[in-house]
Amino acid sequence: MEINRLKIVLAEKRRTNKWLAEQIKKRESTISLWCTNSRQPSLETLSEVAKVLNVDIRDLLKSTKQI
Repeated sequence: MEINRLKIVLAEKRRTNKWLAEQIKKRESTISLWCTNSRQPSLETLSEVAKVLNVDIRDLLKSTKQI
């Protein structure tokens, strides 16, 4: 089940997993797990990621609301 949109947002911003890992001081392998939705970052970390990518935290999450 896909929960986060991190991989999509990184692509839109033309940033790499490696770049994000350096910015938030995490391992590149951790970022990879988030991008594949194998693991999820904490809300605190997701907030930090949003700040670094200059996006609203909601842009990093897949909506659960049915339209």
